[in-house]
Amino acid sequence: MSKPLPDIVAPGLSVVFCGLNPGLSAAASGHHFAGRGNRFWRVLHLAGFTPALIAAENDADLLAYGLGITSVVERPTAGVDDLARSELVDAAAGFEAWVRRWAPRHVAFLGKAAYGAMLGRRTVPWGRQAEPFGGAVAWVLPNPSGRNLAFSQDALVAAYRELRLAAEGA
Repeated sequence: MSKPLPDIVAPGLSVVFCGLNPGLSAAASGHHFAGRGNRFWRVLHLAGFTPALIAAENDADLLAYGLGITSVVERPTAGVDDLARSELVDAAAGFEAWVRRWAPRHVAFLGKAAYGAMLGRRTVPWGRQAEPFGGAVAWVLPNPSGRNLAFSQDALVAAYRELRLAAEGA
């Protein structure tokens, strides 16, 4: 059985962005971050990762910029509250092996829940993490979902830009 939302990945990418799991609209369309309110593509562009705004249906274009996308848990849900913490915990070993196999330089978890659950930690800081994940420099960035009202677009852009600058300096 194929994944509801295929990975966009190649060996040795600069950054792989890791969503918690696909949203229903993304899974239905077959493209990452396809929801109307999702700010991922705009934030990625404004943070300087891409020279132009990429539409969700062109998500595979990210590979040309040394970027990739995957999901920690494959099961699509309507919202993050529909995802059990145990699903993230159960995905940890397999996902770490996945990161080792593809060997990106940086792996960016979009939201604290996935990263914290996989490590068995209740709290994790934002930004660059002290320990690598699967051999990659680990980052925790705010989730770009339009439902994430705790972060304005400017705050998202600043957080993602910090990763871009670090990745360019590596």
